[in-house]
Amino acid sequence: MTVAMIAANSHVFLDSKPASSQRFQSKKFPMFDRRQLMMALTAVPFAGCATGPSKTAGPVLSLATLNIWHDRGDWPNRLPMIVDTLRAADADVIGLQEVLEDAATGLPNQAATIAQILGYRHVFVSTDVDGSPRRYGNAILTRLPIVEHDWEKLEPLDDYRTALRVRVKVGDRPVDIVNTHLHHTPEGGAIRDRQIARLFAWLGERDAPLVILGDLNAALTNPEMTLLQTPRFTSLLAGVHPDQAERSTLNTAYGHRSDQIDHILVETAYFTPLSASISGDVPVGETWPSDHFAVTGAARVKPK
Repeated sequence: MTVAMIAANSHVFLDSKPASSQRFQSKKFPMFDRRQLMMALTAVPFAGCATGPSKTAGPVLSLATLNIWHDRGDWPNRLPMIVDTLRAADADVIGLQEVLEDAATGLPNQAATIAQILGYRHVFVSTDVDGSPRRYGNAILTRLPIVEHDWEKLEPLDDYRTALRVRVKVGDRPVDIVNTHLHHTPEGGAIRDRQIARLFAWLGERDAPLVILGDLNAALTNPEMTLLQTPRFTSLLAGVHPDQAERSTLNTAYGHRSDQIDHILVETAYFTPLSASISGDVPVGETWPSDHFAVTGAARVKPK
């Protein structure tokens, strides 16, 4: 997308919680004689050696993805459930799909609302032009510094499918996070195949580790998912919990098939999976957070 198109179709808010003020009071400290001081200084190198290995380990990146089902169901009651799910995930980066803003119903941008409550920055993208009364798309929320962001429309071009890339700083490492929502029909593997091919053609050669997350609408074992499979990518959920590799992320309470179609994929060469789970899978009464479950997890960026 050109810079003009990006400006017309996406927006970014750099909201963050203000740091709480702290009041410091002076304290009296005991006096040390010369021998005690020399002993303390001599111990410093040994303390440094004890913490050395942790400095060589790469930083940890925590992630979450959730299709929020736009305004379907009981949105006013689903919103706090989604917020609770994502707050419990405590992720550095969150991918949201099926995000809606609709002036006709008085619905503000759902990603902006969630980001404001959680204190995250967010980037929202839609094929609907900025300023349209109704916009539908995907978003990335993060509490990490955003270096840059861009997006691409996926085939078929008369659909609303997009890929959103946000580059964040993880420690001193740039990492590219891509959030996408692929074609939805089980028999639409050929369409997803073209979408994935377009995704990688758009990404091209990069100088940063890559994470792809979102509602891919297919199990990783599907033939059209070849470019997203091992050895290049590792699914956090399947990598950490092989016994949950087929656990459904679709909410069958709404009549969906049982299938794992929501994924967090990290480049194997750059990340070591640490944890993963499915959450947002418990109703309150008859209300569920969404018709999808959230996938959350963490991975360590491998040292250079």
